[in-house]
Amino acid sequence: MTLLAVPASLPAPRTIDQAPVSQPRVLALQICLMMLVLLVPSLLLLASDPRQLNGISVWIKPIKFDLSLALHFATLAILVDLVAPAARARPFLRQAFVVAGLAGLFEAGYITLQAARGRASHFNGGTPLEAALYTAMGVGAVLLVLVAFHLGRVILVSPRPNLGPGLRLGAGLGLTLGAVATLLTAGILGSGAIPDALGQPVGHWIGGDRSDASGLPLLGWSTSGGDLRVPHFFATHLMQLLPLLGWLADRYRPASAHAVVLTAATILGLVILATFGQAVLGYPFLPV
Repeated sequence: MTLLAVPASLPAPRTIDQAPVSQPRVLALQICLMMLVLLVPSLLLLASDPRQLNGISVWIKPIKFDLSLALHFATLAILVDLVAPAARARPFLRQAFVVAGLAGLFEAGYITLQAARGRASHFNGGTPLEAALYTAMGVGAVLLVLVAFHLGRVILVSPRPNLGPGLRLGAGLGLTLGAVATLLTAGILGSGAIPDALGQPVGHWIGGDRSDASGLPLLGWSTSGGDLRVPHFFATHLMQLLPLLGWLADRYRPASAHAVVLTAATILGLVILATFGQAVLGYPFLPV
């Protein structure tokens, strides 16, 4: 009698640890690619569309946000693989990445749409619809940052096996502290909580020219007064800087990797506080 055999073509059961690519990573990379695709028409129109807003091309803001969001999702795609496979496979993490992706696409899409209309996307309550969409964009930005915070917490409590201590601490603190600092700076910036000399709420400018025409190259920060975008920038990019420093510490200073990351986190935190105070007092980051 011949025993029935399992066909050789059937794949063997695969454990979580053998899974080559995590679903959250794939999703984050897909969103990153979408941001880069959305960037292309803005770059093309930058050279051919003469319209301006706040003294600069209407397409500068979409370009900056597309690049920033692409970098953010690339960061999430890299850092999510620092999570232990079992924790990475949990549905909540995957669902959180879906929420972040939808929020990012909505923000980038609305900013691009407003640029095409020659209208401001931020600090614009000119119509009830624009006011509602600006609020919705703010809610989406909060969700986007909270997902990063959650990923940082998971890296700290459930890291993958053999993860270097510097990278674990750098990624965990970078995402969690960066998220908190981003929520604080962006919340103050977006709400107009800082009044001007006449007691009126302002956008990101405090004193100086209310125009980006004379801003720093590439960044656009005011050179004549305070600019709340400066501390917001450092807060947001804490999510990339600390993981990178942690990786470098593991590579070149493994015995003191924890100390390197903690020192860097303290210094960068002080930079955020100092640039926030500088902006509130109405002083430009670089008075050129």
